[in-house]
Order: sequence, then structure tokens, then C-alpha cells
Amino acid sequence: MSEKENIFVFVPNIIGYARIILALISFWFMEKNHIIAIWCYVISALLDAVDGHAARYFNQSTKFGGMLDQLTDRCGTMCLLASLSMFYPDYAFWFKLSMAIDISCHWLYLHTTILQGKTSHKFIDMSGNPIMRVYYTNKLVLFIMCAGNEGFYAALYLLHFTEGPILFGMSLFRAIMFVCAPVAFVKTAISLIHGYVASINIGIIDVKERQALRRRE
Repeated sequence: MSEKENIFVFVPNIIGYARIILALISFWFMEKNHIIAIWCYVISALLDAVDGHAARYFNQSTKFGGMLDQLTDRCGTMCLLASLSMFYPDYAFWFKLSMAIDISCHWLYLHTTILQGKTSHKFIDMSGNPIMRVYYTNKLVLFIMCAGNEGFYAALYLLHFTEGPILFGMSLFRAIMFVCAPVAFVKTAISLIHGYVASINIGIIDVKERQALRRRE
């Protein structure tokens, strides 16, 4: 590594470290103090957008930062879902299924982008899957999907402790849950598409490698 450029102290990566610290505080208080937990969780999630802007503004996009970003997102959601499994034991299977889909499909997709030599998991060929192309190239769609997914689970978390403010005869948190539920389900479907697209691409890599091996033999 060059002494003049230490990627570990790039601005977006420092923001990423702050996200991890906030997430850890949230995990610690998740069963003890829902106010501290949810504020730290939400701020950590919002900083996800900030570090992306910082990376582009300072021209400091790195593979390390992209992976750090992905891992923080996945681990944050997994720990929240783990708490929801305890709070709502009758629905624990569905929370576990959501965890499995989220982790496995995103891991497979991210790993495939590395095998393909792409600079970012958000790089999509124009000839690729149209849903993935819209998901990663339309910033509004990406924001709605991510915010809606987090909003659904965060609202479920808060409803375990309180209904929150009442607006037009319905609690604010319950309203958020109902509005965000369809987005969360679509987000899960998109995660499955991540896994499908990645599987197809890995299959292409395998075929090419086997062809190259046969030619060498």
C-alpha cells in the first residue's frame, strides 16, 4: 500500500466505521432501551447514503468501502431480525427465512461481481437483468426499496414497546408498518433475483473456465 494513500482513512470509510459503532450500540440496547436502539439504528442506516455521496465527492470509492457498506447493512438487518424473532416467536420462521435469503443472495451476488472483475456490486451491464438494472441505476427506486424494508422492520420493533403517536385513529408506527410491508416483500423478491442472477453468472464463469481448461489439455 502506498504511504501517500491509506484507503482505510478515506472519508467514506471513516463514515463506515461510525456506522458500525452506532450499529453496535443499537444491538446492545435493542432489548433494553428501544429509544437509544432505534435512534442509533436509524442514524447508522441513514449514513449509508452519506458515505456514498462522500465517496463520489472525494473520489474515494474503494472495494473495501463497498464491502464494508454491504456487511454493515446485512449485519444490522440480521441483528434487528434476531430481536424480532424473540419479540414475535410465532413469526420466528419467517424472520429466519428473511435472514437466510438476505445474507445468502447478497453474498452470492457480491462474490460474483468480484469473480467477474467488476469494480462495484452496483455495476450492471445494460444487457443484464432489467429489474437489477433499474434497482441499481435508479437512485429513487433504490432508496424507496431500502428505506421501505428498514421501515417495516423498524416499525415492527417499535410496536413491541409502544404504539407511538396516534394520527387519524391509527398509531404512527402501525401505519408505517402497513405502508412499508409491500416494499419489504418486494425487496425480498429482489434479493432472490440477486441470487438467481448471480447463479447464472457463476454458471457462465464455470463454463468458460472448463472450456479454457480443456483447451490447455
